[in-house]
Amino acid sequence: MTHRLSRDEFDALEQADKMPKSAKPNACVARNAKHLVGIKFLAVRKDGGYALTAKGTEALLVNKCVAGLRALAANPDFRPDAAVAAFLGRKGHIVAGTVAGTFVVTPKGHECLADIALNG
Repeated sequence: MTHRLSRDEFDALEQADKMPKSAKPNACVARNAKHLVGIKFLAVRKDGGYALTAKGTEALLVNKCVAGLRALAANPDFRPDAAVAAFLGRKGHIVAGTVAGTFVVTPKGHECLADIALNG
């Protein structure tokens, strides 16, 4: 991902993802739509609404994974949602904990967090 998005832009992506097809875009989505369409994270539908593109979906997942990894590193009792846990597990950033449903950040995950802190 080469585009840096603001928190407001990530919120707009998330709201656009959850928005029903016939719904009118809310203020957050409308405010950020021009930029997000320009970088191809959102697409304009024929009815005037917005839909996430593959790039937008990927950006949301990466953002959720980084947030989940940070939360898990700060609080071992944190339980990420299933998609985040599956992705981080496949990448080797977390492993299942000793208690069912818990996860532990691996050295690779800590290394990734340190890299994000330096470059991010």
